[in-house]
Amino acid sequence: MIKSWFECAPRLVDVAMGRTPADMVIHNVRWVNVHSGEIIPRTDIAIAAGRFAFVGPNADHAVGPATRLIDGEGRYALPGLCDAHMHVESGMVTVTEFARAVIPHGTTSMFIDPHEIANVLGMPGVKLMHDEAAGLPINVFVQMPSCVPSAPGLENAGASLGPADVREAMAWPNIVGLGEMMNFPGVVAGNGDMLAEIGATQAAGKTVGGHYASKDLGLPFHAYVAAGPSDDHEGTSLADCLARVRQGMRAMLRLGSAWYDVAAQIKAVTELGLDSRNFVLCTDDSHSGTLVNDGHMNRVVRHAIAQGLKPITAIQMATLNTAQHFNMERELGSITPGRRADLVLTSDLTELPVETVIARGRVMSSNGKLIADITPYDYPASARNTVRLGRKLSAADFDIVAPEGANQVTARVIGVLENQAPTRALQASLGVSKGIVQMDRAGDVCQIALVERHRGTGKVVNAFVSGFGYDKPCAIASTVAHDSHHMTVVGTDKGDMALAANRLGEVGGGVVLFSEGHELALVRLPIAGLMSDQRAEIVAEKANGLIAAMLACGCDLNNAYMQHSLLALVVIPELRISDIGLIDVLKFQATEVLVTTTT
Repeated sequence: MIKSWFECAPRLVDVAMGRTPADMVIHNVRWVNVHSGEIIPRTDIAIAAGRFAFVGPNADHAVGPATRLIDGEGRYALPGLCDAHMHVESGMVTVTEFARAVIPHGTTSMFIDPHEIANVLGMPGVKLMHDEAAGLPINVFVQMPSCVPSAPGLENAGASLGPADVREAMAWPNIVGLGEMMNFPGVVAGNGDMLAEIGATQAAGKTVGGHYASKDLGLPFHAYVAAGPSDDHEGTSLADCLARVRQGMRAMLRLGSAWYDVAAQIKAVTELGLDSRNFVLCTDDSHSGTLVNDGHMNRVVRHAIAQGLKPITAIQMATLNTAQHFNMERELGSITPGRRADLVLTSDLTELPVETVIARGRVMSSNGKLIADITPYDYPASARNTVRLGRKLSAADFDIVAPEGANQVTARVIGVLENQAPTRALQASLGVSKGIVQMDRAGDVCQIALVERHRGTGKVVNAFVSGFGYDKPCAIASTVAHDSHHMTVVGTDKGDMALAANRLGEVGGGVVLFSEGHELALVRLPIAGLMSDQRAEIVAEKANGLIAAMLACGCDLNNAYMQHSLLALVVIPELRISDIGLIDVLKFQATEVLVTTTT
């Protein structure tokens, strides 16, 4: 744990004056000053006690016999990158393994919302991730999950949290705010629990995260802002980010593994000239394969620059702006005296090759390789074996029975949108055989099922989904099913659906794909059915095998598994599935799968 600025101040003063040698001095860098917007050449940086002590033209006065010297070689020195909103569990790895994966990409600060594990294990799960994060050599701050379940009355999770839990968590040392307030209809309706959670966070002087997943920017949006959320990452259009910034929120622009929301919204700065201080970059959800192969916040910054944003502005959106948003400007987000000594050395400010990463004054990675040792975190037995089906499932459990005498039905269908979190509410005409509604593989309509897995009830809810493109008998099952994290199964063959669901019950959670009775891919996720205890590189390799198996079955969507994992997310429009049934998110109520029938 790094000491406070107050505790370190005497030594920082002495180092700056040359009375005491620094622990490390970096000579000759181009200082990316995110406060002034300048790039200042021929700068030296002195570090002591894990904090910046001096930043100026010559730090020779801070060099002693034991001082570590690094030649910056005229490279750019920028602050360590910050991810303003993310869910570690989406990477399928623990916080420790996530950190190991992203440090070489220049990420030194993360603001995580562990509402995935909260939906499975409740407060004990949140505390596990809080404690794990607090022990890491980079900055991993936790926002207390606000909506567990995400939409009371529309789903049942494995746990339930409320205002008392939020008040308790606000006293934990590594809690920096309230996680995304997803129950926006509840907030707009004046729900007492939602407003009490926001109030408890504000009373603690901490940040309230937002989540307004609606296209309605009228009175409901204004009411949501009035309740207190201070940011939102659910914007997908220029109008969305304009509305948020104009109402005093920070617009968090998201580039995850499957969400590409930066390009449309960044035009507010590049074309309309809005003040960039109120824009922040984040990932939200990053798959392990993305982390290992493509990067993390460096990927987001590069993408923002490619959309026409000036490099210094994009870096501000991933450093200083984030720190200011969480009232942590005096701790991180810039290379200035007193702040935590988190920085990245790079030879190109546009392409951002991450050549050296320093966190709290310690060299963590060099030339894309982690060189620091980080001890694995051991999750207890209570966090494992969380998949409880209650019984063995059969193909018949996935039947959708037609009304008596019907030979044709019109059914509601969840329509998947590539690279976006929302879905479309579609309808399809489907045939009936022996009283059972049939899928239409030629028309890209297959089945989706939600299998209750927290209490062993054996309940199965069935509906239809379109957009994956599966063209052969197959099924994929996952215990990562945002946000209540039951089990979702999508398939064109009910026998394979049963095999996939039962397999995950056997292994304690994960993702599996069957085709014609054969297991083609399996990613085991034994921790809460959400995370592996293996390294990110290993998980990414297995996840790549899953994606290849999905492609072999006809699905070529970008990061199709991420799309699968959101099919039960009942707080993002338009149509979703839950353990209650098919959910019309626009109306925030359950709806019937079958619309009309023909005899």
